[in-house]
Amino acid sequence: MPGKSKTANVKIKRVYEPSRPSDGTRILIDRLWPRGLSKRKAAIDEWIKEVAPSTTLRKWFGHDPARWPQFRSRYRAELKRNPEPLKRLRALARQRRSVTLVYAAHDEAHNDAVVLRSLLRR
Repeated sequence: MPGKSKTANVKIKRVYEPSRPSDGTRILIDRLWPRGLSKRKAAIDEWIKEVAPSTTLRKWFGHDPARWPQFRSRYRAELKRNPEPLKRLRALARQRRSVTLVYAAHDEAHNDAVVLRSLLRR
């Protein structure tokens, strides 16, 4: 398909949802391991914790939707200052048929995976 991004195959999913073959390569993008979940049950293929927001930014955001616009901006700025983890993630997305960014946050609309997916799909 002309013009289709080579990283359009990027999906996002909560780590607590059951894994499916359609997930493809499952990449955990959180800095901390999800609470109460075994490695076997999480079915993670890669863990790129360095791509997660800094602890300071994560705590400031606190998953407050009112802070979402500013969180996105600050998070993208962090990724620009430390581009290697995003480059690694982008390379995996280009190499694999399907990639799922896996995260633990409860809010499915306001989390770092949403920001990363939009960056990877550009």
